[in-house]
Amino acid sequence: MMQTVELPIWLFSLILLFAVVTFASHFLFPSVRWFFRRRMERVVKRVNERLERPIEPFKLARRYDMIQRLIYDPEVSQAIADHAKRNSVPENVAFEQARKYSREIVPSFSATAYFGIAIRIARGLSNALYLVRLGYHDDAGLSALDKDATVVFVMNHRSNMDYVLVTYLAAERSALAYAVGEWARVWPLSRLIKAMGAYFIRRKSRGDLYRRVLARYVYLATQAGVTQAMFPEGGLSLDGKIAPPKLGLLKYLTDGYEEGGRDVLFVPVALNYDRVLEDRILMAADAAGTRRFRARISVVAGFFFKQLWLRVIGRFHRFGYAAVSFGSPVSLRAHAQEYGNADAEHLGEELMQRIADVVPVVPVPLLASVMKERESVVHADLPGLMQAQLDRMKDAYVHMPRDNIEYASEIALKHLCERRILRVEGDKVVVDDAQRFALRYYANTIEHLAK
Repeated sequence: MMQTVELPIWLFSLILLFAVVTFASHFLFPSVRWFFRRRMERVVKRVNERLERPIEPFKLARRYDMIQRLIYDPEVSQAIADHAKRNSVPENVAFEQARKYSREIVPSFSATAYFGIAIRIARGLSNALYLVRLGYHDDAGLSALDKDATVVFVMNHRSNMDYVLVTYLAAERSALAYAVGEWARVWPLSRLIKAMGAYFIRRKSRGDLYRRVLARYVYLATQAGVTQAMFPEGGLSLDGKIAPPKLGLLKYLTDGYEEGGRDVLFVPVALNYDRVLEDRILMAADAAGTRRFRARISVVAGFFFKQLWLRVIGRFHRFGYAAVSFGSPVSLRAHAQEYGNADAEHLGEELMQRIADVVPVVPVPLLASVMKERESVVHADLPGLMQAQLDRMKDAYVHMPRDNIEYASEIALKHLCERRILRVEGDKVVVDDAQRFALRYYANTIEHLAK
């Protein structure tokens, strides 16, 4: 019993490693998890005290538990069986495929990452790049929303800055769970996006199993009251116009609606910019007739370092206004009562119209709408032409610097001249014909408001 046993060094090291891992997994890891769990609960409690819509327990559940709940959902189980039969594969193979989809979709929300990091970054970045303006918002109506209803913010998609702006401006209301596309699956961005509660969507997936897993996750999140944010257009606008809705996510929401169950309130959100950071990339894609964006990392890095250098030497100025308006909510329950059932097509049309109605008017798009069909105008005539265009937009929500149309015309002209879209020659403002497509891009954002 007390005899000495000789072991090779490699075997002793292996036994020691197993002992350390066993100790850590049984004693150390649970303690560490408990410590961070308690800390997260304290953070959530403090945050919920100031939010209009507290963070839902569904978002705070462990990611592993949510994945298990999703893949063992009865409808997902049926979809697994159907997939196995249709593709002549064993059910365990189909089950692992469903697990892979679930791991891809389910986020790992962190209140610390969202409110401690993301909100600060969103606030700092938004105010560093733009003069942020909150346009129309029915504050009383938004505050009076049914506390038991699930709120879904539906937005037009102008720029990747949309995520940043709306996260910042909705910070006092709730934590938003975004539906994001494949662009956000790149490591390490994917980890941050998941920590913010976003869930990934394969926009081009046609597999029935994937769609069923995604549909059930959206259903479970909606039934649990998770505040969500989505872009019904399905992608960035290439020409500046508001595109018709794609019904994928909306259909999941309407198909999951149950009469007498939890209501879903859609809040229309409209965004507009004096400058869209990726506008050249989007316009090039529109001209090529493709959605394949050629945004090389070298170009992005070059733009970033250029702006940083301009800030260092004191020559940086912000890119004008970024304005956001919140429209009146649409109740899915009321919609279903009006149409006899929850119809995604009619709902999508109504939501896009409400978004279009509250698109903010900012100086650069207004000047672009004046100049898009002209060769040149007398410089002194610009304020009058811009005011005449505004007069045609009687119900629009307008943001003008100092509420002065003359000052606004000079600011907008400065922005467009710096980008060589317009130029001043003597007493005239002249359009660069090679850049006319850029004028149309910005003018398209508000042309539907002119009557």
